[in-house]
Amino acid sequence: MEIIRGISNFKPKHQGNVITIGNFDGVHLGHQAIINKLKSQAEKYQVPATVMTFHPNPQEFFAPQAAPAKLTGFHEKMSLLRNYGVDRVICIPFNARLANLDAQHFVENILINGLHAKHLVIGDDFRFGKNRHGDFQMLQAAGEAYGFDVENTPTVCVDNERVSSTRIRNALNSGDLNKAAQLLGRRFYVSGKVVHGDKRGRQIGFPTANIRLKQQIAPKNGVYAVRITDTGKTLSGVANLGVRPTFDGSQYLLEVHIFDFTQEIYHHRLSVEFEHFIRTEQKFDGLDALIAQINRDTEIAKQLLNNQAI
Repeated sequence: MEIIRGISNFKPKHQGNVITIGNFDGVHLGHQAIINKLKSQAEKYQVPATVMTFHPNPQEFFAPQAAPAKLTGFHEKMSLLRNYGVDRVICIPFNARLANLDAQHFVENILINGLHAKHLVIGDDFRFGKNRHGDFQMLQAAGEAYGFDVENTPTVCVDNERVSSTRIRNALNSGDLNKAAQLLGRRFYVSGKVVHGDKRGRQIGFPTANIRLKQQIAPKNGVYAVRITDTGKTLSGVANLGVRPTFDGSQYLLEVHIFDFTQEIYHHRLSVEFEHFIRTEQKFDGLDALIAQINRDTEIAKQLLNNQAI
């Protein structure tokens, strides 16, 4: 899969695309339905299946303090789009200039003159341009004028409710990992490089692989039974997501204790799947209480991951 950062890096050889546009946070079942239509049309036109997305997403640009936690970071999103068969991603910086570009000029400057779009696949709630004035009807009219087709993708529902990134965030924030997985079409996971920590876990008999998170993620702070993928191997473990209040911590971390594992994996990129929620993060009176709870968490995680009754 080819990743193009910005319209300025779009070359004549890239012209002619079947395109969809959106944030694709989570690349959930609704997004996957759009991608499947995109791939079908790309095969018909014999051109790349192309996703246009934005960084940062518009919500982050307009209200950074109120922007919701992301379901997927950039690396996870690109990996998922690749796995679902996208050929090309155009990642456009969302800035003041783009925010002030009206819908008509977005079509003319970006879709036509920039990308030479042949076919556009969009979700049923897609809006674009300054003040979100552009919609499906406007795109249909533009398509007739400029010679490209526009295809709408109906809403995907689970349990009679629309699949959305917001609904997945709510499920994760309530600890309902199975509902989140049902809406995503896979288990929720986080990936990141293992960094050096303060070695406290090792000192108390529970060494951890620490992944420093650049931003808040959707699951609530707490302890989880997890599956870990490292260079093709799948391992089991227990993880704490949060700030380690027992140590008066302030740094937001995912700390993963991998069962029966002694290798050094600093700088490895791990994928951590959240399988079961065990408990919320809490502050303990001292190390003895913390160690006793970690032992309990470890046993619970092992039973859950082995599909044993607790």
